[in-house]
Amino acid sequence: MRLHVGCAMWSHAPWRGRYLPHPLAQGERLRAYATWCNAVEGNTTFYATPAKDTVRSWAAQTGEDFRFIVKLPKTITHVRCLTGVDEELRVFLDTMEPLGPRAHAYWVQLPPSFGPSDLGVLAAFLRGAPRDLNYAVEVRHRVFFEDERAARALESVLAGVGAEWVPFDTVALFGDRPTSDAERDAWSKKPRVPRRSRALTGRPIVRYLGRDDSDLTVQGWKHWVETVTAWLREGRSPTVFIHTPDNTESLPLARRFHDEVRARVPELEPLPDTEPIEPLTLF
Repeated sequence: MRLHVGCAMWSHAPWRGRYLPHPLAQGERLRAYATWCNAVEGNTTFYATPAKDTVRSWAAQTGEDFRFIVKLPKTITHVRCLTGVDEELRVFLDTMEPLGPRAHAYWVQLPPSFGPSDLGVLAAFLRGAPRDLNYAVEVRHRVFFEDERAARALESVLAGVGAEWVPFDTVALFGDRPTSDAERDAWSKKPRVPRRSRALTGRPIVRYLGRDDSDLTVQGWKHWVETVTAWLREGRSPTVFIHTPDNTESLPLARRFHDEVRARVPELEPLPDTEPIEPLTLF
């Protein structure tokens, strides 16, 4: 029984020397992060496809049970809107091939303009994508969260190819007025939609955004602790990503989320011990 937890990135300046060793060479940063968490969001691939040697380095720094949720490039999802992208998708998937089983799911994040009338395009894209890979779709159009017919139509498209619906839970963020520059920035950029927590597959994925106050973040994730506990008892294998507006404490918070779930499910495999920041000495 495994619960995978992680953050939106594996390198973040506030973590250096506090949670992760510093300095670290570029090729060591993911390895250090992987002593804290066993999953990571692959957000950087949205902006640019890395060199294949870079992807090989990611694989070399992580074990086979580590999970990448790899975001498809914006040229596929936002510029070309999933249309006429067979070659772009082929090249991207070939580049990611060194990850092997670490590429737990390919993440199709769609723009807020993508609505119910576009579901035919999504269905055609998913049917044409290689079927030996897992896909997870994130939508941001409010109608999918407020109209049950629209939600069921999307679920039908996803279920037809065994894809998952990725919720981005921002309820805690918008629960009260922002109290920091990072929270104000998040208010202006993050989707404000109702919470959704229905899993479609055995591998649900959750993105949870809390507050810069860790206590408020923990208070806001109670729903997910209970939901993930239930999923594990149903035999599902969830992946949960913990965000905060400034992400300063997201690394230890991800482990704390895992601990809270494990307190309810004692048979859950623990995360590995983290590496000490300073070398151990006798004096």
